[in-house]
Amino acid sequence: MEIRKDFLPYGFPFITEKEVQAVSDVIRSGWWSKGPKTMEFEKKFAEYVGAKHAIALNSCTAALHLALEAKGIGAGDEVITTPMSFTSTSNTILHTGATPVFADIDEDTGLIDPKEIEKKITPRTKAIVPVHYAGQACDLDAIHAIAEKHGLFVSEDAAHAVSTTYKGQRIGGGEQCQAASFSFYATKNLATGEGGMLTTNDDALAEKARVLSLHGMDRNAWNRYQKGGSWHYDVVSPGFKYNMTDIAAALGLCQLELLPEMQATRARYAAIYDEAFAGLDAIVLQSQVPYGENARHLYYIRVQEDKLTIGRDQFIEELGRYNIGTSVHFIPIHLHPYYREHLGTKEGDFPHAEHFYSQIISLPLYPSMTEEDVKYVAMAVGEIAEKYAK
Repeated sequence: MEIRKDFLPYGFPFITEKEVQAVSDVIRSGWWSKGPKTMEFEKKFAEYVGAKHAIALNSCTAALHLALEAKGIGAGDEVITTPMSFTSTSNTILHTGATPVFADIDEDTGLIDPKEIEKKITPRTKAIVPVHYAGQACDLDAIHAIAEKHGLFVSEDAAHAVSTTYKGQRIGGGEQCQAASFSFYATKNLATGEGGMLTTNDDALAEKARVLSLHGMDRNAWNRYQKGGSWHYDVVSPGFKYNMTDIAAALGLCQLELLPEMQATRARYAAIYDEAFAGLDAIVLQSQVPYGENARHLYYIRVQEDKLTIGRDQFIEELGRYNIGTSVHFIPIHLHPYYREHLGTKEGDFPHAEHFYSQIISLPLYPSMTEEDVKYVAMAVGEIAEKYAK
């Protein structure tokens, strides 16, 4: 197999002239911060997921933080989450003054294990933050049953879950959803460069989150500066600077319109990978949950080191020689120095997450790839697995 000359990046946004024109129009309009485009994006995203409220923010991290802050989570409280996530999931718990408590995962899916959540509950537990990992939904019925039993708030980390479904309902909507936080980072299924969205059906939570998202003011800049608006405002809470800009929202509106097309491409490319890897003994694929549709945010493989003469890290190096970019999602949070030092976590605390981490490689999967790119990656994985088979 001939090695390609140009590097195939791990991730790259899907960009059309429509996005370029939309951003240009916003720049010319003069509404560069929160304005009409942001409000339109909120309305359309809420409709898309089936939520009563959507609050557009500058990141998923902001959304995760506001959801907990709006529910009064704070010092002395504990919040259960997964170690298999990006650090923002647990960082935002710390930002409230609460303590993150980790529950191990199901290795077949990478999702938090509800049985492990139950084991971690104490009188100080106030919330659960499950992560819809790699585009698949957690077992929400089981998680909500635990939450209802113990009177806990459920704030879903949906950074990977734009268009993910659970029992026919999109994540972020439906009666069961108390709060869900989405990411629109440059590599996400719907991208605005930086950006996020908090969705909820809770009127009080939505109102509190809106106030907290803009310095704790009772009016935002759009209310104050439109014709007929008032210059006067009251600060009712020490809030944050978390609002989305109209520039980002313009991108979001275009991407939301393109989302069905982009999702279809992701699904088609994932199917090519699935077929190519089906016969490789050294490669295990993500198990598909029976209760929802996978948004295919990540395509990861699990390298079985007992069937190869090289390990996961060496496999990544080999893919690099084929000019293929990869990533690893994620280094378990409890293994990072801060958490070791401040929470006393250590290697061996969460064996399923640690073993899962030692095997996984995220392969390129995005709509701006070509089918030839996907087949090239598949062939490279096959060649490496064959070359180093025991």
